[in-house]
Amino acid sequence: MTAVNATDPSAPSLTRDDLRAGLRDLGLPAGGVVIVHSSLSAFGHVTGGVDTLLTALREHLGPDGTLVVPTFTGEIRDPHPGAGPEAGPRVEADRAAVPLFDDDFPTAMGALPTAVLATPGRLRSSHPQASVAALGAHAKEITRIQPLAFAVGPGSPFDRMHDLDAHILLLGVGHNRNSFLHYAESLVPEQRRKLRRFPYLVDAERVWVETPDVGDDNGAHFPAVGADAERQGLVRTGRIGAAHCRLMRSRPFVAAAVAGLRARLDAPTPS
Repeated sequence: MTAVNATDPSAPSLTRDDLRAGLRDLGLPAGGVVIVHSSLSAFGHVTGGVDTLLTALREHLGPDGTLVVPTFTGEIRDPHPGAGPEAGPRVEADRAAVPLFDDDFPTAMGALPTAVLATPGRLRSSHPQASVAALGAHAKEITRIQPLAFAVGPGSPFDRMHDLDAHILLLGVGHNRNSFLHYAESLVPEQRRKLRRFPYLVDAERVWVETPDVGDDNGAHFPAVGADAERQGLVRTGRIGAAHCRLMRSRPFVAAAVAGLRARLDAPTPS
């Protein structure tokens, strides 16, 4: 694969053809479903920036392929989750300032998700905090419905991607950014949990909704579980430009991740 030094201003700039060649060499199948987590800056310089990366992915996947990106919106949350109903006017003012989610709400997940959201014809799932956006043949199927509770678990877009044996592609990021590991944890009995709280419209009235979901990992187990899967030969690795990249099929990866998370989460806590 093409390699460049991201810190060297004289290094060659990656082109669309370079990116397509890298995706091909990594083993990403044309016509498949792929969820991509990425860092544009990790590649080094890309001619045309994120638009070139998006074009390369879509051209490589072809008309039968489907590109999915996380478009999470964690800022749509209660800024004072522990405050009671009589918390005072400042808390109520802060809560009133939290926007409602809509289909065009921006995401802070990076350049590629932002570019997908700006692409005509893309579709997006409806969860106020954990949506995904998709382009391609299976976009409607993947984004059509998303439960408010356990938003990345059974019945979610991740569940449908798993059914389709989607590929997971990490471009310049590690398994700490691999959102499919949240789906894997939703299948584990000993799962860690958190409470999501966000504003929502019910019969045209703005209300606060509380739903359970799997907890945040914060680097505790996900990097190690991903590394285990790599040692088991379930992850293809390579470089595109300066970016270290990983590709895996979701079904075998999730099966290994469930086993790995069960072992870790069921282990006794040191006294």
